[in-house]
Amino acid sequence: MNKLIQNEMMKLIAKKRLVVIAIIIGILVALFTYAQFKEVERQREKLGTDDWRTIIQQTIIDQQNRISSPRISDEWKQQLQIAMQQNQYYLNHDINPSEPGAPTFMRIFLENSIELFIPLMVMVIASDLVSSEHSQGSIKLLLTRPVKRWKVLLSKYITLTLAISLIVAITGILSYLISGLVFGYKGWGAPVLTGFSVTDAGLNTASVKLIDQWQFLLMDFGLVWFVAIVVGTLSFMLSVLIRSTAAGMGVMLAALISGAILSNMVSSWESAKYFFMVNLKLTNYMNGNPPPIEGMTLSFSMMVLLVWWAAGLFVSFVVFTKKDVY
Repeated sequence: MNKLIQNEMMKLIAKKRLVVIAIIIGILVALFTYAQFKEVERQREKLGTDDWRTIIQQTIIDQQNRISSPRISDEWKQQLQIAMQQNQYYLNHDINPSEPGAPTFMRIFLENSIELFIPLMVMVIASDLVSSEHSQGSIKLLLTRPVKRWKVLLSKYITLTLAISLIVAITGILSYLISGLVFGYKGWGAPVLTGFSVTDAGLNTASVKLIDQWQFLLMDFGLVWFVAIVVGTLSFMLSVLIRSTAAGMGVMLAALISGAILSNMVSSWESAKYFFMVNLKLTNYMNGNPPPIEGMTLSFSMMVLLVWWAAGLFVSFVVFTKKDVY
């Protein structure tokens, strides 16, 4: 098994896709760092200060003005009210939700990448692992070796898991190193509030607790990794089912993009909460953001994703071990 995994890793490295993914991540991190820096400058020029309390107070005023506008929907008003209540909670407890520093940027970047960016990077690797063997004509040679089919597929899946872990690690490392050049590398012990929940009455702060940012980051990394594994497994399944890499990537890309759209449009479609793509943004539960559909919780979303993961893995192994190769 070790030799099979080693062989798969060598093939993956030879394709240089991990290098390309690392370059893409680095470029995007640099762009977002610059955008964040310009936003901080704009706020400083607008308010005449970089004091976080003044900035949050102005944000609350802006949110109040938007809520009073008759042109926005009731659903959007509710989201603004929850965000406003959170900001007021930060002010009341004298806690800066955006403590300057690379750790804060890394946390924000991860939370905004969990739904689409990191899954897209994972999809590039996973959609090609099996289907490329068909397109290159090496599948027959691979299966004629005196190794059971399930072991061949398992070696590919373990390779995928290692690649996903590497992608998540690269994202964290590059976002920390690059943003630190602008914002500094301090902030690991900055206080972060978690435990917000949304009820019919609005924002519930009964379970809110204060933790260090490094602890919050560990939880964020765990959730991002879990989502990446689920998306990678489903892309892996498509790679087994569809011989064309482009077709498999197209199907998964359509699913991810539709999920990003549905998350903002399906509040009244209750059965949509069982779609895997509606449950990807797990970090929202950590921040107290309202779920796409009322009643959804972190444990519910993780359970839905776990079922999709198990189904994708089961289908992959059953089909790969049973189907004819020609």
